[in-house]
Amino acid sequence: MTGKERAAFRKQANALPAIFQIGKEGLSGNMLVGVDNALNKRELIKLTVLESCDEGAKDLCDRICAALGAEPIQCIGRKIVIYRKAPEEKK
Repeated sequence: MTGKERAAFRKQANALPAIFQIGKEGLSGNMLVGVDNALNKRELIKLTVLESCDEGAKDLCDRICAALGAEPIQCIGRKIVIYRKAPEEKK
């Protein structure tokens, strides 16, 4: 991914609400399934890491992206933005 593409995604993500919150239970299998489904539908999503979570946002971002084959767009403070191109639908 080029820097221009990443910057364009960061610009789009400013207006997005966070659709997932990662709390004290951390990153569970159900959370990964939900994030995977959201990426298939929306391509670009924002997540929030709550203060009660034991892991840092950067570590969680790396784990999510590695598990789902997504691209990290931005990780600032407790906000994570990730992108994955939606699969082509077969006709």
